[in-house]
This record gives sequence, structure tokens and C-alpha cells, in this order.
Amino acid sequence: MPVVYPNAVKVARMNAVVTQAGTTAVLEIGTTGMATVLATIALGNPIGTVAGAGVLTLSGFPRSDTSGDATGTPAAARIRTATGGTDIITGLTVGTSGTDVVLDSTSITAGQTVTINSAVITHAA
Repeated sequence: MPVVYPNAVKVARMNAVVTQAGTTAVLEIGTTGMATVLATIALGNPIGTVAGAGVLTLSGFPRSDTSGDATGTPAAARIRTATGGTDIITGLTVGTSGTDVVLDSTSITAGQTVTINSAVITHAA
């Protein structure tokens, strides 16, 4: 039987994510398994708002990295406390629709502008 959290716990956990992200959080976009970081995008303070059944909607989008870090195909994302900081959330999906993080393109070239159009993270069951 899978673990199931009541809504109040989901909301509390996602609010803890917002708190732990702090004032200098970043969203890193990477290749499979975050083997290569393709882009790093500064997030707002706070990073977003939590509603409903533990749904964290990041705020201030679109946001961009005006100079992509490497060339590759985005396959994952994570939120960290800062560039080189501590992981807050890992395993986020990326794509141009229907994913946790919505990008403007699924191909990134070093030096190009990488834009995130939105990001919504839903707490697991």
C-alpha cells in the first residue's frame, strides 16, 4: 500500500520547501540524472505559493538564464538553495508542456537564452 498524506501535511511540507529555499534559490535544468547542468535560473523570494493539496506554484515567470551553461537536451530539473547550494527538490520533469517545469525549448545550446515559462510542483500522494 502506498504512503498517503493528508492535505494539511502536503501543504505543510510544500511550505517547508518554500522556507528552505530561502532568498537565493535557483532552478537548475540538466540532462538525464542532472549529469550536466544546462541552465541556472534565479528564483524569486519567496520562490512561490502553496495552495490546495500541496501544489507549489513558482512565481515571477517567465524567468531566464541569459547565457546557457552547456549544450544538451533538458531531461530533469532541481531546486537548490543557491548556485552550488543544497538540493531542496530533485527529480522534476521538464518539457514544453505537461511537465513540472515548462521550458521554451527542449534543446539548449551553451550561451543561448533559456526561458522557463512556468513551474508547478505537486506533492506526491
